[in-house]
Amino acid sequence: MDTNEDWAEEKEQEKNGRYSSLLGFINHLSHLEKSGWKASQTNFTTGVRGSLRTNQFLTRLESLGVKNNNMREAIRNRTVQKTLSMSDMILKFFFIAFNSKTDWTLQNLPTEFVNKNMERFNLHLQPPRL
Repeated sequence: MDTNEDWAEEKEQEKNGRYSSLLGFINHLSHLEKSGWKASQTNFTTGVRGSLRTNQFLTRLESLGVKNNNMREAIRNRTVQKTLSMSDMILKFFFIAFNSKTDWTLQNLPTEFVNKNMERFNLHLQPPRL
């Protein structure tokens, strides 16, 4: 989560580690078949709070062929908007599930636990409008 300074670097390492064997396999096969293909990985990391490393994000878009600066900025802005929108939706569903006490909830978390963690991550929910 993007609550500590190193969140982006940690995610980069995690993503690179997750796919390194796949990249190695693709590049090995390409070399054996003399196909000339070379696989590479371009990560786009956005934190759950909408954080991202702007320069890194824009540079990576450019490396994928998005040369227009306005287009790169539009993609960056839309990415942050969608990330925040999805986080908001998840939090609203969490709030509904926690407060509805329906049969489909597998467990009811203690209110103290929820409040402590909501405060810890600086999350604030308003009751949904019904």
